[in-house]
Amino acid sequence: MSGTHVRYTVLMEKNEDGGYTVTVPSLPGCISEGSTWDEALLHIEEAISGYIEVLRKLGKPVPVEVSVPLDMSAMV
Repeated sequence: MSGTHVRYTVLMEKNEDGGYTVTVPSLPGCISEGSTWDEALLHIEEAISGYIEVLRKLGKPVPVEVSVPLDMSAMV
């Protein structure tokens, strides 16, 4: 993404057996995991970069950020 910075909202979910799963609502199918919060964030950054790189190589548009309603019941 030479010189271009994009920002996407990610959803972090703590797994029952430990670790985290991270998804990017604006990039369907862009998902990653990590055993710690920081590792999961690092992995999703790499996944986002790869996702966008493939879209560009295929000549497809890069999605922009979309708003995701926050389910407050999941915050408990």
